[in-house]
Amino acid sequence: MILKNRVKEMRARLSLTQEQLALKVGVTRQTIASIEKGDYVPSLLLGINICEVFGEKMENIFWTEGEEEK
Repeated sequence: MILKNRVKEMRARLSLTQEQLALKVGVTRQTIASIEKGDYVPSLLLGINICEVFGEKMENIFWTEGEEEK
């Protein structure tokens, strides 16, 4: 199962850089870049923190490959 995400899209909507999002959630810019590329699966806590920054539910940001996109 592959975890997909809309982090890059949502970050752009808020005009946030990777660095700015990283500072808000307490990780490095490289971690955000890796999440956006699908190279890194964030912990549940990090995923929740990212969703809180975007003001979205988890399922609106993260889904597994094979799930229907909303």
